[in-house]
Amino acid sequence: MNPLVDISNAQAWFVDTTLRDGEQAAGVVFSEAERCGISHRLVSSGVRELEVGIPASGESARRQIHQVAEAVPGTWLLAWCRARRDDLAAAAQCPVQGVHLSFPVSNIHLRIWGKTHSWVLRTLAELTEEAAGMFDYVTVGAQDASRADRCFLLDFCHSVAESPALRLRLADTVGVLTPQSTQQLVTSSLHALAGKPVEIHAHNDLGMATANTIAAWQAGAKCLSTTVNGLGERAGNASFAEVATALRVACGCDTGLDLRRLCELGSYVAAASQRSLPGNTPVIGEGVFSHASGIHLTGLNRDASAYEAFPPDMVGHSPSRHFFSTQSGPATLREFAERGGLHLDPAALPALTDRLRAFCHHHRTMLSATDTLHLVTTLT
Repeated sequence: MNPLVDISNAQAWFVDTTLRDGEQAAGVVFSEAERCGISHRLVSSGVRELEVGIPASGESARRQIHQVAEAVPGTWLLAWCRARRDDLAAAAQCPVQGVHLSFPVSNIHLRIWGKTHSWVLRTLAELTEEAAGMFDYVTVGAQDASRADRCFLLDFCHSVAESPALRLRLADTVGVLTPQSTQQLVTSSLHALAGKPVEIHAHNDLGMATANTIAAWQAGAKCLSTTVNGLGERAGNASFAEVATALRVACGCDTGLDLRRLCELGSYVAAASQRSLPGNTPVIGEGVFSHASGIHLTGLNRDASAYEAFPPDMVGHSPSRHFFSTQSGPATLREFAERGGLHLDPAALPALTDRLRAFCHHHRTMLSATDTLHLVTTLT
């Protein structure tokens, strides 16, 4: 196997970090069986590289990595390391193909970790050479790249280009990039890397992780770091389901992923992380294909694509659901009645609609087609 060849042949290459950055979310702890279950579902979806943990965290972390390796043979497994030799030694005890070396590059991170520009560049050259002799491939991370001095970041990119590293990860560690600044960052980094791939690792503190990841891909960052359900520290990371579906629907990119598995994968991780998904979660949320507005329902009956960007079965979602609510009109009531085999006097439709709207308003609810017809029979 050659990861560079695999990446070169892909239109988009996902590096899932649910088992590393995702599990760094406060209060999230996966069991060993859940880690294997997540890994298996990701690989079944078509993801070929998993960042599986931090070996230096201890023996339990290394044991978990061994179990994941047994669960998904043939998958590229990546271990996350600080720029330290003892971290490399810990990773060498694990059945991983690759190692990721993370370096502080912003002034604030350099200061809090007591490092200098010269230390970063010197250690980068030394450790990537050592790691290349220990693993099939090495990746390098620019931690807090979004706030780094641009001149130093370019020096860092040039050093990565001259090293044995396979690719550079640009980390928006505190989620302050915008799509425009993301594109600028990726473009300049790619130029300095002289042909080596860029990976974008976006955090969601300002709600732009998915948008920034798509912007990075459009600028040439083929490698995309995501987590299932956007799980991660603070506000989380770019969501796998959102990025994968946006690439297919908005960008016309054939990622080779089986998007039909997205809903089941999201539900599994939601249960394992004990973090339920809000109904309006993009792509896989329960409300994504729920409709109640009268105008929308009329349009959907004529052509579902009028108000749905993609069909629900594309992502493994349950079929669209139509409801009667305070925003529904006589046309919706007539449609529900016709489908249910109930004949309603056209002259009575406006009054019945008003009474159903009043019911929904009073109870702050909406009604399924079945419940709507049941209520109509009690009113007529």
